[in-house]
Amino acid sequence: MIRLSSLAHFLHARLLWLLVAVYVLAALLPGPALFLRGIGLPSSDGAALPLTLPTMLLAVLLFNAGFGARLSAMRRIGQSSLVLGTGTLVNLLAPVIATVAASVLLRFWDNPVEAQNVLTGMVLIASMPVAGSSTAWAQNAEGDLTVSLGMVLVSTALSPLTTPLLLRAGSFLTTGAWSHRLGELAGHGAGQFLLLFVLVPSVAGMLLRARCSDETAKRIQPVLKIANSLVLLLLCYLNAAVSLPQLVAHPDLEFLSMVLGVMVALCLVMFGSGWVLSRVLRVDRSRQAPLIFGIGMNNNGTGLVVAGSAMAGYPLVLVPILLYNLLQHVAAGVADRLLLRA
Repeated sequence: MIRLSSLAHFLHARLLWLLVAVYVLAALLPGPALFLRGIGLPSSDGAALPLTLPTMLLAVLLFNAGFGARLSAMRRIGQSSLVLGTGTLVNLLAPVIATVAASVLLRFWDNPVEAQNVLTGMVLIASMPVAGSSTAWAQNAEGDLTVSLGMVLVSTALSPLTTPLLLRAGSFLTTGAWSHRLGELAGHGAGQFLLLFVLVPSVAGMLLRARCSDETAKRIQPVLKIANSLVLLLLCYLNAAVSLPQLVAHPDLEFLSMVLGVMVALCLVMFGSGWVLSRVLRVDRSRQAPLIFGIGMNNNGTGLVVAGSAMAGYPLVLVPILLYNLLQHVAAGVADRLLLRA
């Protein structure tokens, strides 16, 4: 038990460096990942997302997250309805505003194809619910887990409705094939996908947790934490192998610099929005933490699976999502150190 807890802590503490290692592995050795991505069942509807290994891994990730939800905290969610509701709303609106601003600025970029790939990636990031990992960051900062868990649950529950709406809005910000694919995804694939592979596994995990005793759940938690880290790393490897080898074979430093600049700006907008909202609501430090992490971090594991399946013909769309997945943990570490522990 102690060894499992130590391993879980080791993986979580070094998750950022492990993500970097996985991206390097995907760039240099994509073959196994591409083979594993082919495992699954084809879609019966051309617009729907197929049942693949990344899809099934995502369901496992969300089931584990649901099982880790603390029912004692969930019962107090109603006491934090104002903070929870405004935080969830800002998490929806902040990336949309950033994407609109980026769509205006990227009109001046000399390569329209690259600009559309970045915008489409931003739309997919913006349309995803709050990341479950935000609760771990909030807990480390001694934040109010009621607010943190509530934002994850509410945004996940609403995602079958909000994600298609945001994808539809994103189709108006993009052009050509990217706009068409986002519109198709909003109309057919995204809502069903989020319902079946995000919401249902999360609820199933929560229901199973309710049937388990606290002692049993405590014994299982280290195993789930280890599984979460490993599944997340495998998901990143499977999806990064689609686009990173091309960037390594034909490096485009100008494009990568542009994507990095846009993603850093998006991080600043997202985490900055959480800080501003905490100041506007005049919350104490325990509620400042879940607002900053909940608004700043989106479920990019889901975004990577959606992009990898629905945007298979546009591998560069994955690049901003992969980069933001890395940057949001860097930003969370900076926020934890500079804003919350000052």
